[in-house]
Amino acid sequence: MPIDDKMYEPLDIYEKDLLDAIENDALKSIPADEERVKLLQSVAKKKLDALETKKQISLKIRESDLSIIKQKAKEVSIPYQNIIQALLHKYATGQIKLQI
Repeated sequence: MPIDDKMYEPLDIYEKDLLDAIENDALKSIPADEERVKLLQSVAKKKLDALETKKQISLKIRESDLSIIKQKAKEVSIPYQNIIQALLHKYATGQIKLQI
């Protein structure tokens, strides 16, 4: 199915050439050399490592909520900070939904 040019206007010369090449199957894959692959893998690993780095924050929560969390953490022998961290992670990754 051809792409409708009107959906993407205005196109500059580069975009028009690229669109023509896509529609005419004129694009060719160029295999990356081993050095380039290693560089890209290294950059990707550094980025992933940075995303996994923990960042200390300051957070204000109700004292009563904190007391409850601490009590529940004590019951299961897990530091309360780990419980808060796990809840935030599950929310951030869509494993739990917030109901307000």
